[in-house]
Amino acid sequence: MVLDPELRLSRRVVLLAAGGLVVGCSREPEVDRVHLRLATGPAGAVYRRIGGSLAERISEQVSGATVSTVPSGASTDNIRMLRAGEVHLGLTSLDALITTDGSVPEGLSAVCRLYDSHLHLVVMAGSAIDEFRDLKGKRISLGARDSGTEFTSLRVLELGMVDADGLYLSQAESAAALRDGEIDAMFSLTGVPTPAIMELALRHPVRLIPLESQADALFTAFPGPYAPAVIHAAAYAGVPATRTVAVPNVLLVRNDVPADLVYAITDTIFTQTGTITSAGRDDAEPVPEAWQINVRTGISTASIPLHQGAASWFRDRKR
Repeated sequence: MVLDPELRLSRRVVLLAAGGLVVGCSREPEVDRVHLRLATGPAGAVYRRIGGSLAERISEQVSGATVSTVPSGASTDNIRMLRAGEVHLGLTSLDALITTDGSVPEGLSAVCRLYDSHLHLVVMAGSAIDEFRDLKGKRISLGARDSGTEFTSLRVLELGMVDADGLYLSQAESAAALRDGEIDAMFSLTGVPTPAIMELALRHPVRLIPLESQADALFTAFPGPYAPAVIHAAAYAGVPATRTVAVPNVLLVRNDVPADLVYAITDTIFTQTGTITSAGRDDAEPVPEAWQINVRTGISTASIPLHQGAASWFRDRKR
């Protein structure tokens, strides 16, 4: 479904205006024009790339709507901006969204599950770090502040009782610091392959530290958002397959965004997967993570409720 171009100014426009979505209406009020803000992530992150592609597709496919992206620290920063009303849509990892008591931040719901991120622990090839416990006392990037990487890596370190010297760097900053010897290792919770690590591995030999035991510990301590996974051998130059933990990513939306608009956004995501993957523009990098987007897994948002508009779209697909 694409928003009906014959819609007139109505209760829907009142709702859009209340949510700060209306950016202008023609003097002949056949079409409502809305502007949405989508929170993505930091430089060098898959969130930045896939968020940009989603924004392009929605702007192209949903009549009367435009979407701009908002760079951020990633998951928890996006949740904060959503709750504050600074953005209407945002990407987040599932574990950062679900609180320890299993509740979800008020006023937010899911459009869909998109793809799974994998926790990377990266070192240079000549590093003395061979296993997780070797991180003790080392200089480690925990990701950008308010990111999913920070959230999950701190959990892993706490469960493993490893005391390290943590720094807060974006993925691009982390890769550069690791290359220059300013840190000993970097965590990154991201899609596979992720641009910052892929570019580093193309120029300098790196290794991934296995996190199989840490995956088991997370799954036991926090059932639901975690699953054992493998970063495949083809992901990064010269790096063999490595066991780790996976975390689903979801697209969040404020509950006050109208249902028919969210319906149209949901439809765009699942009918335009091919163009999301190719990133649309000739000069844009491909987005391989988008191949994971499908109807079967898209509805699986764990304890996060679907927005009314998204739920309606999934119901219609079953008919």
